[in-house]
Amino acid sequence: MDLESGFPQNHSKRESWRAVLTLAYQSLGVVYGDLSTSPLYVYKSTFAEDIEHSETNEEIFGVLSFVFWTLTLVPLLKYVFIVLNADDNGEGGTFALYSLLCRYARVSSLPSCQLADEELSFYKKDMSSPAHSSVGSRLKSTLERHRVLQRFLLVLALVGACMVIGDGILSPAISVFSAVSGLELAISKEHNKYIEVSVACLILIVLFSLQHYGTHRVGFLFAPVVITWLLCISAIGLYNIIHWNPRVYQALSPHYMYKFLKKTQRGGWMSLGGILLCITGSEAMFADLGHFSQLSIQIAFTCLVYPSLVLAYMGQAAYMSQHHIIESNYRIGFYISVPEKLRWPVLVIAILAAVVGSQAIITGTFSIIKQCSSLGCFPGVKIVHTSSKIHGQIYIPEINWTLMILCLAVTIGFRDTKRLGNASGLAVITVMLVTTCLMSLVIVLCWHQSVFVAIGFVVFFGAIEALYFSASLIKFLEGAWVPIAMAFVFMMVMCAWHYGLLKKYEFDVQNKVSVDWLLGLGPTLGIVRVNGIGLIHTELVAGIPAIFSHFVTNLPAFHRVLVFLCVKSVPIPHVKNEERFLVGRIGPREYRMYRCIVRYGYRDAHKDDSHFENDLICSVAEFIRAGGNGGPDPDERMAVVGTPSTYPSGVHVYEHDENDRREGNPSSSSSSSTSSLGASELREITTARKRVRFVVPESPRIDRAARAELRELMEAREAGVAYILGHSYVQAKHGSSLVKKIVINFGYEFLRRNSRRPGYALSVPHASTLEVGMVYNV
Repeated sequence: MDLESGFPQNHSKRESWRAVLTLAYQSLGVVYGDLSTSPLYVYKSTFAEDIEHSETNEEIFGVLSFVFWTLTLVPLLKYVFIVLNADDNGEGGTFALYSLLCRYARVSSLPSCQLADEELSFYKKDMSSPAHSSVGSRLKSTLERHRVLQRFLLVLALVGACMVIGDGILSPAISVFSAVSGLELAISKEHNKYIEVSVACLILIVLFSLQHYGTHRVGFLFAPVVITWLLCISAIGLYNIIHWNPRVYQALSPHYMYKFLKKTQRGGWMSLGGILLCITGSEAMFADLGHFSQLSIQIAFTCLVYPSLVLAYMGQAAYMSQHHIIESNYRIGFYISVPEKLRWPVLVIAILAAVVGSQAIITGTFSIIKQCSSLGCFPGVKIVHTSSKIHGQIYIPEINWTLMILCLAVTIGFRDTKRLGNASGLAVITVMLVTTCLMSLVIVLCWHQSVFVAIGFVVFFGAIEALYFSASLIKFLEGAWVPIAMAFVFMMVMCAWHYGLLKKYEFDVQNKVSVDWLLGLGPTLGIVRVNGIGLIHTELVAGIPAIFSHFVTNLPAFHRVLVFLCVKSVPIPHVKNEERFLVGRIGPREYRMYRCIVRYGYRDAHKDDSHFENDLICSVAEFIRAGGNGGPDPDERMAVVGTPSTYPSGVHVYEHDENDRREGNPSSSSSSSTSSLGASELREITTARKRVRFVVPESPRIDRAARAELRELMEAREAGVAYILGHSYVQAKHGSSLVKKIVINFGYEFLRRNSRRPGYALSVPHASTLEVGMVYNV
């Protein structure tokens, strides 16, 4: 019996390990493309000008020691064993840390937060954790009490996001340019730089032009390319160690770092900006956690990526230790250490690996901009989902072409690995510093650890990263100004957009009208209720928006059924489909007014197709069937309602033309089969050409008032849905400061006019759309 009962367990373990190893294999092509190509340019950037060449090996061994311990402490220790544990329901990245802090300490800057959001499955906290320490409780209350600290946290997260965008511009440039630098060995020096830049630009143009096809179409090639590259550089490194200097392993001693800095002094400190490039792409292990698993990323890095990189760097150091007299070797970098017969095959593999690494960082840039847009920190952009199975694979045309132009500009402008490395290094280390700062708060507030653990984490890793940050910042005029300038521009865009949205929402809250005002308009102004459903889009989660009162005052008529729709984001990665709709009633039942809040996580795909409208109507019908009643408080009368896709036993809606029914529409047969399974169908409305009917489950039985309400909703749905959209113009009110006028009147309004409108506004038919204009004096 024990043997038989143990067999399925072993089988399931084999299946789980097979899944983990499959994910580890796939992660090699997505996560480690950028990190694995760093040997192409690390030594070349380090030995560019800051270190004087000598006939001894102390400088070479010192750089190798720095590279080894940097790889060991930052990617291996910090990210693989510590930061990967700080996931937000399986998602990683800067915004994952920020969303965790938003929920544990209530520091979210999103204005439409509700208590009902805390009941979401992914929102719930781990209640089994020990209580906060006294210091942790004081820190939590301090953050919740001071708006300045909350804004500082948001700015810190946005700085990290801006530097990730900057890395998305610089990493493809330096990776591709370094890969094609192997042509220097085969062409004349008079034209080599021109040819290298031309080939690099051509590859970059092709790379960005293929983005709209999506990663999934060529993704099956990514992992084999990166594995081939890693095995190639590790084999070449092992050959160089054995052939040129088997004693190069001595350089792994930390003592060589001290000797290196003591001998080179200021030049050695400035060269740390080149050594820093050995960990570029480490943040991708955490940012791409949502596509894989923690264990799969750990296995891939510790078993293949880390040892391959160490062997590659040791092999290059072993070769240089025997050829350091030749000055030109320092400028050529990686390819001179490759055996001559293998240079062309290695060049081809390196270019393919650079393209794979660039693809990963470009996709990551799309994801971070989508997250910023979802949280109200970036203007609306067109988001195209390139895969029907993997929600994270997206394409943003405007951002893609902007990245391409900037990437070509820095490639043509610099034409030098050193200055490209200075720029890329500063972007990489800034993101890591932001992660370290946010992680220290997560350790105290979310993990409930001692404050001394958080201080130790910040002091240890922060000191390492601050050293590299200072070495990168000192080269401000030699290329490091580029990520700062890019981050400043993106930061201004994000802050202006977020500030404008907050002021607009505050205006809506301050000028919203009460339900009593709306209900009292009937006898005084002669309000007419026309047949149909009026779908009013609003940002408010409670109350009647001012733009609707503006509409009713000037045109005293609205539809028989009103639905106030609020599409909002919550600070969690995903919202389950069965928890997406939050439905409530506005006023008494006989007024037929409802509120529906549709909630999305910052990594969810927003639905804007025809099925969304049916789901919305079905959610209201299901709320009526379940006996939903209004209450004194808006949050108390809201109920989570399932949709046909997530709640098969609920209300369904079917539409067909009269001619289709006579010929035998499949929808009729499907509804008949539903009735045979224990459902009673409401009487069809036969006055219109377009027929709509609800199929309502028999149990529990609904009362007569609810049945009449459902019938009226069905009639209104058959008459059609009208979309009432607000078209607001925001301007600073008189007496505002000059800075506020510039930000609102020029910054926010310029972005609003040139940004993409929400998806639902673009998908609705123009004949059914009614736009209401209104000026917001904020």
